[in-house]
Amino acid sequence: MHRIQILLNGLLVMEHLPVEVIGNILSRLGGARDVVIASATCRKWREAWRKHLHTLSFNSNDWHAYQDLTTSRLQILITQTIFQTTGLQGLSILMDDVDEFSASTVIAWLMYTRETLHRLIYNVRTTPNVNILEICGRQKMEILELSHNSITGVEPNFQRFPCLKSLSLSYVSISALDLNLLLTACPKIETLELINPEIAMSDAQVTVELSSPTLKRVYVEAISLDKFILEADSIECLHLKDCALELFELIGKGTLKHFKIDDVSVIHLDIGDTVDNLEIIDVSNFTIMWPKFYQMISKSSKLTKLRLWDVVFDDEDEIVDLETIAVCFPHLSHLALSYDLRDGVVNYGLQGSSHLENVFVLELGWTIINDLFSHWVEGLLKLCPNLRKLVIHGVVSEAKSHEECQMLANFTSSIVQLMRKYMHVAVQFDYE
Repeated sequence: MHRIQILLNGLLVMEHLPVEVIGNILSRLGGARDVVIASATCRKWREAWRKHLHTLSFNSNDWHAYQDLTTSRLQILITQTIFQTTGLQGLSILMDDVDEFSASTVIAWLMYTRETLHRLIYNVRTTPNVNILEICGRQKMEILELSHNSITGVEPNFQRFPCLKSLSLSYVSISALDLNLLLTACPKIETLELINPEIAMSDAQVTVELSSPTLKRVYVEAISLDKFILEADSIECLHLKDCALELFELIGKGTLKHFKIDDVSVIHLDIGDTVDNLEIIDVSNFTIMWPKFYQMISKSSKLTKLRLWDVVFDDEDEIVDLETIAVCFPHLSHLALSYDLRDGVVNYGLQGSSHLENVFVLELGWTIINDLFSHWVEGLLKLCPNLRKLVIHGVVSEAKSHEECQMLANFTSSIVQLMRKYMHVAVQFDYE
């Protein structure tokens, strides 16, 4: 009886909810299928769907039945759903592993919603290609994510996005000129993502030059170029991943705070005079010439986090001098280093009298464990008198010999014994 009363009370509360609130509830469901089912609850919920729904998503991975429908039937279903709404602000159409749609149908969806859309996430293959810029330009769009599309003939004066703050291009075909013109057409853009773009070039040398005074965050993944020159006066975060570049140059005004580079091959890396305000440097799976790299970042006196993980030194005799790091980065609070032993020499030297006074978090890792690793850990602990947390990362293969298992057991025992001297330090093991 008590449960029935709770249910009745709940229904009573739902009945008195303002229709605008119900619209917000439906919008949080996101998926079109769930929205349609929920809106069938009663007349009031159907009204909320038609007049107050502001977010709608069609994703072929969310509901397997999408892939069971014929392309024609799927287009009709999406059309009927969109055309029953008014004032959509967010529209997501992600159709992976679905046959090509009719361009005229997709254009109808965009024309119907473009005047109110603030966010469009679009991954639809069509025949012929749909010119998203021409349809959605000069509107209220703030976030645009395009995948598997082609962009040609950008006209900044006509295809202008006066409100756009975030642009993501994944597997998009675009020329270097059009890419820069597109940024010019977005006077308020702050975030740019380029993921595996197909850069069309007019000559043999593949060069991309991008310029934007408002860009703050740039993420570039899976791109192969001869030259990549980025001029961004306001940039704060730069992340390069899985790229092959002969030259990368960043031109800025010292606003960069977070620089991350992961699995990148680059012959000449120049971030110039943008390093003065760097707070985080994260380098992994990267070959570096330490003297040159250190010279590039040595002015980053505000650095609070330094991560050098799985880096390969161009000169096998190079050693990262932790004494120099302690002196040049006095505000460093988070240090992460992976262990690399070559001919009995660790690439991170423990010589010197200076301490890493402000390092509170220390992350250490290895790819191949041996007896020297625990001694290296102990040496680093002595350099960090105010340490609060130690994280040890390791790689444990599935097939291990008895000798390897014994080595891991001995290491664990030595760390347990060592940490008895540092009872104030929290220890965490993270093996993969």
